[in-house]
Amino acid sequence: MRFLVTGGAGFIGSTLANRLARERHDVRVIDDLSAGDPARLLPEVNFTRGSVTDKPKLWRLLNRVDCVYHLAARVSVPESILYPREYEATNVGGTVALMEAMRDAGVQRVVLTSSGAIYGEQPQQPVTEDMPPHPTSPYAVSKLAAEYYVSTIGGLWGIETVALRIFNAYGPGQSIPPSHAPVIPQFMQQALGGGSLVVYGNGEQTRDFVYIDDVVEALVTAATAHGIDRQVINVGLGQETSVNELVRAIERITGRETHPLHVPSQSGGVNRLVANLASARGWLNYEPQVDLQMGLRLLLERDPQFQVAFRGK
Repeated sequence: MRFLVTGGAGFIGSTLANRLARERHDVRVIDDLSAGDPARLLPEVNFTRGSVTDKPKLWRLLNRVDCVYHLAARVSVPESILYPREYEATNVGGTVALMEAMRDAGVQRVVLTSSGAIYGEQPQQPVTEDMPPHPTSPYAVSKLAAEYYVSTIGGLWGIETVALRIFNAYGPGQSIPPSHAPVIPQFMQQALGGGSLVVYGNGEQTRDFVYIDDVVEALVTAATAHGIDRQVINVGLGQETSVNELVRAIERITGRETHPLHVPSQSGGVNRLVANLASARGWLNYEPQVDLQMGLRLLLERDPQFQVAFRGK
């Protein structure tokens, strides 16, 4: 098959693109490199630097493509609170521009990576796809709007669509930016460096941490699964883990004492969040294979940024 992966030089996108390339598909990637790195990609992947708002470039890349994976987005909850307009422009405007280009090029299916963040605070856990969303950040609002645009435009223009609500993905190759870093690689770096782990609030807030290989498996299946047009599907581990539990798990894996430092909570997050996976099992035959303990061990063993520090303990 021929695929275009937008945002394909990022963490999830590059892992997906490389998996598809290893399976001998024709894989094209577009990424503006605001957060991506083309060095992550295998030589077989056809990389183009550019924006998903650049429709002439998209027209060329979409020629004879069977399915688009739309991952290009800005993804930090705290950053979105500071820069909501930029998040709207990329996550919503970029999605609409891509759908227009797909219509013009005659592409028949798109898989959108959405986010579990759209649920916000819910009265019960785990969350199911039919719960009314209560987004608590501009990032979550932008992903929800992207879902609605993709589904509505797809229905009007005859494009098959599916949105996968990815929960807290982690794994080898995930970058650690100076600000607003993802919690697992940041905690791993702090633990191996001998520093204190910075925990916001009391650490009892929970998340659903899902290993990258399980996320990619769901994405790959979604490209060819039958009967899933207009579906919205949770993709997580289905296991609720508090930040304090995560700290203890990292201590066990690394053999380091971390001395957590609690600071006032940041806004934009929720108290509890874990995915109900019934729809993923039904539509995608999805069953996560990597629990948190195994995933942290794989991260430590496979990610070069952690291997040297761990071996030197």
